[in-house]
Amino acid sequence: MASISKNSIRTCIKAEREALPVEVRVAHSATIVQRLLQLPECRDASAVLGYMNFGSEFASDLFAAGVLAEGKRLALPKVNRHANQLDLYWVEDFENQLVPGLWGIREPVVERCERLETLNEVEFALLPGVAFTRGGARLGYGGGFYDKLLAGSDAGRERPVLVAAAFALQIVEQLPQEATDIKVERIVTEQETIACTA
Repeated sequence: MASISKNSIRTCIKAEREALPVEVRVAHSATIVQRLLQLPECRDASAVLGYMNFGSEFASDLFAAGVLAEGKRLALPKVNRHANQLDLYWVEDFENQLVPGLWGIREPVVERCERLETLNEVEFALLPGVAFTRGGARLGYGGGFYDKLLAGSDAGRERPVLVAAAFALQIVEQLPQEATDIKVERIVTEQETIACTA
């Protein structure tokens, strides 16, 4: 797999994910959300970073709603096109604080949300991705937004626990990796919770 390009892997995995019947994705997503919310690192966190799903992704909006239902603070990302980075905002009300943004993904309305100064304000971070290895390597969508966000977190403070949620078909044997790539610590699928090993 190492010799296969990142774009080839993305195309293949996205096609497999889109081939899953909608009702299967819904059922798998519900199982994954339950597993995520039961993780000790999530239960212990008072502030959580989530994201809003699009296309055939795991239904991360259900996780975000679950976080709010448990009385935790929820941060969501917004693409800052000028700085080419993700800005994070506290969100409490999806209906009034979110609108479709880049690629149709729901994002915070800047005027209606309080901005986070740093990623370190959250204790548990759920990261999106197309493919993952059992060792925690993550292949995103190619924009590099999360790599920049993670690289910019305050090294002097404890970084949040980095977790990914994915359908089991998104787990691959290996991925092309850069020296700067940051790995996730847990991957939750509909079948298992993987404690990643470096």
